[in-house]
Amino acid sequence: QVQLVESGGGLVQAGGSLRLSCAASGRTFSSYAMGWIRQAPGKEREFVAAVTWSSGRIYYRDSVKGRFTISRDNAKNTVYLQMNSLKPEDTAVYYCAARVGVAVTTDYDYWGQGTQVTVSS
Repeated sequence: QVQLVESGGGLVQAGGSLRLSCAASGRTFSSYAMGWIRQAPGKEREFVAAVTWSSGRIYYRDSVKGRFTISRDNAKNTVYLQMNSLKPEDTAVYYCAARVGVAVTTDYDYWGQGTQVTVSS
């Protein structure tokens, strides 16, 4: 049973930073990609970033490039999303997700419970 547990959300002013963490357990993730997906109120879920567990290949949506950094710690089975220069439009529930292979979409098989990120202007 795959379990993904996010932490690190909160309220921050525009221009501030937050770091999200996702602790993964339940299987060997070497063939998996770990993604961060977000959903703002009244909007569809959207892909934010992903990293492949084995090779560390990284993908971002254009609007977060240069501001967000995804990383992984294989020893801790944990994925991080460092978010800098946050904007009000980054406000959303952020989900950690996992799937075999990689997708720069929201098509993931396993999901965490989500963590709220609110950026005030």
